[in-house]
Amino acid sequence: MEVERDFMNSPPVKTVRFGGSVVNTLAKLKQGDTSDYEMIKTQLSDPDIKDAQIINWLQEFRSCVTQLGKDHEHLIHVVLRLPWLGRSPAVVDEYLAFLNNLVSAQTVYLRPCLKMVVSNFTPKRIKIQEGNVDISDSDDDDENLPRIFEHCHQALQMIAKYVPSTSRFLMPILTENFPFVQKSSRMLECYVHNLLRITVYVPALRKDVLELIINKMLALDVTAPRSEIEEVEASAQQDKGEKARDDFLFDMDEDEDLAMNSSAGMDSSLMVHPVAERLDTLMGVLLAFIKDMCHVNGSLEVERAKTLYRDLVGVFDRLVLPTHASCHVQFCVFYLCSFRLGLAEAFLDHLWKILQSPSQPAVIRQASAGYMGSFLARAKFLPIATVKACLDLLVSWLHLYIDTQDSGSKAFCDVSLHGPFYAACQAVFYTLIFRHKLILEGSMRKGLDYLQKLNLERIVMSRLNPLKVCLPAVTNMFAAITRKYQLVFCYTIIERNNRSILPVIRSSMGGDSLTTNTNPLDTFFPFDPYLLKRSGKLFESIYQVWEEPSDCVLDVQTRDVRKAPAEDEDDFLHGQTPQGDVMMGGTPGSYDAALTSPSSVGSPPIAFLQRRF
Repeated sequence: MEVERDFMNSPPVKTVRFGGSVVNTLAKLKQGDTSDYEMIKTQLSDPDIKDAQIINWLQEFRSCVTQLGKDHEHLIHVVLRLPWLGRSPAVVDEYLAFLNNLVSAQTVYLRPCLKMVVSNFTPKRIKIQEGNVDISDSDDDDENLPRIFEHCHQALQMIAKYVPSTSRFLMPILTENFPFVQKSSRMLECYVHNLLRITVYVPALRKDVLELIINKMLALDVTAPRSEIEEVEASAQQDKGEKARDDFLFDMDEDEDLAMNSSAGMDSSLMVHPVAERLDTLMGVLLAFIKDMCHVNGSLEVERAKTLYRDLVGVFDRLVLPTHASCHVQFCVFYLCSFRLGLAEAFLDHLWKILQSPSQPAVIRQASAGYMGSFLARAKFLPIATVKACLDLLVSWLHLYIDTQDSGSKAFCDVSLHGPFYAACQAVFYTLIFRHKLILEGSMRKGLDYLQKLNLERIVMSRLNPLKVCLPAVTNMFAAITRKYQLVFCYTIIERNNRSILPVIRSSMGGDSLTTNTNPLDTFFPFDPYLLKRSGKLFESIYQVWEEPSDCVLDVQTRDVRKAPAEDEDDFLHGQTPQGDVMMGGTPGSYDAALTSPSSVGSPPIAFLQRRF
């Protein structure tokens, strides 16, 4: 009868091995005898090595760790490849003790030890044979993965505790080992989860880790356009619907419940679009991390939320804001801001400062205005007082800009000169399209008084002609709403803009004019509806969906608006609209900083945004 041993408290049993002890082998190696040295490496590489053998070897290596210098690099690499994960607790404890002794005595091996640990952050590759072909895949169903990952983090935490320079060496290794974004959702999920877990016990790495993860997620996001995801998902849904109907027709004699279950199979939580599916998985991991970092026992910890906000906004500025047409990654900031009004107001303040900063490139200022307008329109958790305060800031800035430009030599429609101005105009129009009902709620008279005080007519009638540059769908919906409440009559300007030859780009080198597209600002709305199914559930209660006005019909797919009847329009313009060919900037890069800078004319007060958390 075999007697079980307690590996933690009893010495390991003697095992069959060849050659001398590690100490003697190292001594022979110094004299030029490599036979035992090579024999040790061979025995350590045995795929069938037993737990007791591993423990014996590790104990010997620990006893002479100070002798294991750079000359023994090959031997140490063999030891680091020992299959210690998933073994008995005794093997794991012994291996962790060995790692501790090794990195403490021989810092030259810090990087190889870190690489070994990080290499185990994803499921191991296994061979699946289909026919006569071997296919490599990840072992997604390994029940030991949680325990393996736990031991990896024990090792990293221990190394970081005893070697202060760990974080400096670890970050490049984490970057190098990040799986290709084309890998399976499970592999990416495991790696990202483990990266985020590192930041809990090495907080100095959090911003760098978030930057790495978000950078990879953006690579996925921009390769899956919104229209493509919608098309693939709609097509798959249609195919499932047709299949369900066919099944129902051919199985009419079956039990009714069976038919119902067949139809219910259409509701899948998985994305059919492969890139969207990977992105959905990663967004779920990132959003769960954000929630866990900000809450303790279900209650928001304000200081923790503030520090995470600073890290996340730093990454936002560096990666997300300059990225055009990302659809989903930016929602991590949206989600964090929903935890507390102070966070949302801090984000708006941050965007506002970028918009009005003359030192920022025009394209970044325009992107900031786009984020500001989209956030104001879509963040359901923003009170109307905050929305109105932001509108006051934006509209005041627009009037100040017009004061400096509308009578000058550059008072004509040109995106390259006035890009931030047009982007701010569009942010105001877009916000009012979504929020005008809330502004008018309670007291229609007070709401109308507030909207009239914005003096939107002066902005629309400006010689800078923002209605020519803003997206037609926004312009048309804004025109319909402002006409309904007799705030501004835009249709005369819209029709005149449509009749003109513009918009065109005329080359500064001469030659023919080229017709531009209908989106000279290269606009996108960063908080347009979230398409990912599983992670999207987190936004259902905090996201403002589009509510179509009864007298204005918006085609959500094409962003086109069927305009309301235009009788009783205002038939005159305040200011002269340029006729004929007008220079329209193709790239919003060149502009006169002194003239476009709001600081040259003074900035509106931002008292409402001075409140912090």
